[in-house]
Amino acid sequence: MTRHHKHERHQALREEIEKNPFSTDEELARHFGVSVSTIRLDRTELNIPELRERTRAVAHEAYDTLKSLGEAELVGELRELHIGESGSTLLKIEESMVLSKARVTRGHHLFAQANSLAIALVDAEIVVTGSVDMKFLRPVRYGEMVLAEGKVLRSKGNKYWVEITSHVNQDIVLTGTWVVFAVEKPLEV
Repeated sequence: MTRHHKHERHQALREEIEKNPFSTDEELARHFGVSVSTIRLDRTELNIPELRERTRAVAHEAYDTLKSLGEAELVGELRELHIGESGSTLLKIEESMVLSKARVTRGHHLFAQANSLAIALVDAEIVVTGSVDMKFLRPVRYGEMVLAEGKVLRSKGNKYWVEITSHVNQDIVLTGTWVVFAVEKPLEV
């Protein structure tokens, strides 16, 4: 490739990673029609860290804004969080999450990921789930990565409607609308 093409690819690579910092080297190589090693060389020349470091940096910023849950209470790895607007988490399906015979993920893990994201999107210290209208659309298998994306649709007082869609690659595996409530003071027991 000529210097001119390389320069253009570098510019486009920088823009693509800014737009989607979670792109793997393999995805970027397919996108640009070059080898994975070319992408790695380009990233090195541009001082762009590998995916793991980019993910860690983005997640660190997002965790700082999290109010309603502790870091350990969020199911999945926080990828992006704009309180009151949108966010996303990534959950890698591990052996302990799947049914031993069917080899598919137990639904409560997918629900927990989506539910904790819906709660995290609300700007309050205490948020509880009121109701959920949700559908599982396809089974999720061991080793798959589930990206849950959430968006606050609207709010009225302390009531929030949050849409969650979970994907494995391009397949939607779960979709639903959560109604969650911000609670002003701790509930007494």
